[in-house]
Amino acid sequence: MIIGYARTSTTDQKAGLEAQLRDLKAAGCEKVFTEEVSSVDVVARVQLKAALEFAREGDVVVITKLDRLARSVAHLLQIVEDMESAGVSLRILDLAIDTATPTGRLMLTMIGGIAQFEREIMLERQREGIAKAKAAGKYLGRKPTARAKTKEIKALSAQGVKPMEIAKQLGIGKSSVYRILEEA
Repeated sequence: MIIGYARTSTTDQKAGLEAQLRDLKAAGCEKVFTEEVSSVDVVARVQLKAALEFAREGDVVVITKLDRLARSVAHLLQIVEDMESAGVSLRILDLAIDTATPTGRLMLTMIGGIAQFEREIMLERQREGIAKAKAAGKYLGRKPTARAKTKEIKALSAQGVKPMEIAKQLGIGKSSVYRILEEA
């Protein structure tokens, strides 16, 4: 059986998900598992787990792009190892890689390493850019929303409103409410 897996990082990426579903259908996938969750949040990736548990010996799991599957080379190799031990192979459409062959497994490992390197370089540049902007006083971070509502928090508390209700009414975290009230 040919099983597809499609993932986007956010629910805002509808077009990306639709494109993946179109490509998976064109590749002959008989069943497709989809989810809208970050690759970093391994615990929340229930559809990936379901797809891998659904696959049986001789099946092929198909993805459109490598980054739809794993967050790092180690994670990728663990997934592939788990699949191989179950007799399941992986096919990546945009790279024309199929782990059913020795060449496919070699190419997957090499390209996975390059992809991880590329991601780490991008994150390093991002950190450098943020540090440079902070040094120039241009990156101030998120405005402290709870601190801006200190007067409202204290007023509601003085009226006898419970901290949980204050947090709910003002749209802030309960821990922020407790922290501000403790400082008062």
